[in-house]
Amino acid sequence: MSSTVTGSTVAQLVGATIADLGVGHAFGVVGSGNFAVTNALIAAGVPFVAARHEGGAATMADAYSRMSALPAVVTTHQGCGLTNAMTGIGEAAKSRTPLIVLTADTAGSAVRSNFRIDQDALARSVGAVAERVHSAQSAVADTVRAYRTAVRERRTVVLSLPLDVQEQAAPDSWAVPLLPPIQRVRPDAGALTSLVAQLERAERPVFVAGRGARDAGPQIAALAERTGALVATSAVANGLFEGNPFSLGISGGFSCPLTAELIAGADLIVGWGCALNMWTMRHGSLIGAHATVVQVDVEDEALGANRPIDLGVLGDCRETAVAALADVGATRSGYRTDDVRGRIAAQGRWNDVVFDDLSTESTIDPRLLSRELDAILPRERTVSVDSGNFMGYPSAYLSVPDEFGFNFTQAFQSIGLGLATAIGTALAQPDRLPVAALGDGGFLMGISELETVVRLGLPMMLVVYNDSAYGAEVHHFDAPGTDHSAVTFPDTDIAAIARGYGAEAVTVRSVGDLDAVRAWVAGPRTRPLLIDAKVSSDGGAWWLAEAFKGH
Repeated sequence: MSSTVTGSTVAQLVGATIADLGVGHAFGVVGSGNFAVTNALIAAGVPFVAARHEGGAATMADAYSRMSALPAVVTTHQGCGLTNAMTGIGEAAKSRTPLIVLTADTAGSAVRSNFRIDQDALARSVGAVAERVHSAQSAVADTVRAYRTAVRERRTVVLSLPLDVQEQAAPDSWAVPLLPPIQRVRPDAGALTSLVAQLERAERPVFVAGRGARDAGPQIAALAERTGALVATSAVANGLFEGNPFSLGISGGFSCPLTAELIAGADLIVGWGCALNMWTMRHGSLIGAHATVVQVDVEDEALGANRPIDLGVLGDCRETAVAALADVGATRSGYRTDDVRGRIAAQGRWNDVVFDDLSTESTIDPRLLSRELDAILPRERTVSVDSGNFMGYPSAYLSVPDEFGFNFTQAFQSIGLGLATAIGTALAQPDRLPVAALGDGGFLMGISELETVVRLGLPMMLVVYNDSAYGAEVHHFDAPGTDHSAVTFPDTDIAAIARGYGAEAVTVRSVGDLDAVRAWVAGPRTRPLLIDAKVSSDGGAWWLAEAFKGH
């Protein structure tokens, strides 16, 4: 399309171009350097949320992009604004989130500016793509190039706008080209033939779908039904096969005992848009000694990147599943026996597993807490999980309705991202009850965004698994005589802090204390609710030992 904006600047031009290309939301902390371009986005109709910290803004944008059909934008001030956002940008880049970081930069001549840093090098250092607007004449082309890289290549792009270029007059007329339609990559005929042969030969196939297969759930499920395969997901694709009687849930460290048993018993494992890394395969322990491993991915460099595979299929997951379904023979029972169906129904979730309750007079077992919350919460929910010793509990116990119900920002393994993740998720999926599952350390690290939750009026539930410690370190460094004073803290009244921000809050030490949670869920939910759950020590979560094997 083409437009004419009288008296406009490059900053206004860039904002309008991004809006024309299509974004769902913008997030940021506005300073002098990004004031004009942020207002240009708003003027062009892009919804904007002012975060309280650039790190929160970047993570909100990352989360929104993961859970929406349209990418998001995060906008920052030059220099320190960008450095504040870098952990969130690093998480997005490592997760291959389509995201545009629109950041101011110092003028080329401002060599002594306090804000001056090498922004391009900084972006590349965390795996993002560095782009910049070079001039008024190239501004539209530079912006389109950044957008196209973000959306089509699933990359996080840092687009720098130098202050002197921002202030230049835009051309009298400008045109945003129409991008060609996305073309799905069909697999090579030989690779497809080999995949079909493996599927027809297998007696106990298991499909593990990752984030790269989130748009191919029905097609993969249909192929699984034809070939007798059980289905599972990586953590980031949790919910993709929800409701399928032959779904095993999450494969990897969060697998319940039956899931781990059945995956390890497979004679064929097919990873669909899934890295098959140490987390998803438990350092290889979920791959049987005689199992054949196949990986389907749209990127060649991903095939076999984390472990040896017997067959790599380069192709879009949806196209590959459709093509394989057309070529594979008659329906086979495979792993889908009545016995396996019955076992999955009875034992296929952590909620079905009996445990010894570790609750005390003043603390609640985190498994009991999570199981009870799963029963209290409405089905239409989103669950966003921070990092830490606690994180397996909400991930494994809190069910979600589909692949847009679970947001897991863990690629950088940073604590403190969970609350901002929940905000971005809530805005991308506004018709669901947003749940933020947090540790006390991560919550206090990102607490500034609780004001954002209250200001936006989000009816969010924040569950703080409060063990008054950095639990992962306490349980990992467990040799007798180890000094834990640097990672343990006095009990903090997090509920009182939340009330100071304007949220409702309740302290939970027992199942009886959850009655207040039931009342809030029943509504009307006019303010967010924080649950300060004083949880019992688990001696180190079941998945933690697996996770630290890779360290």
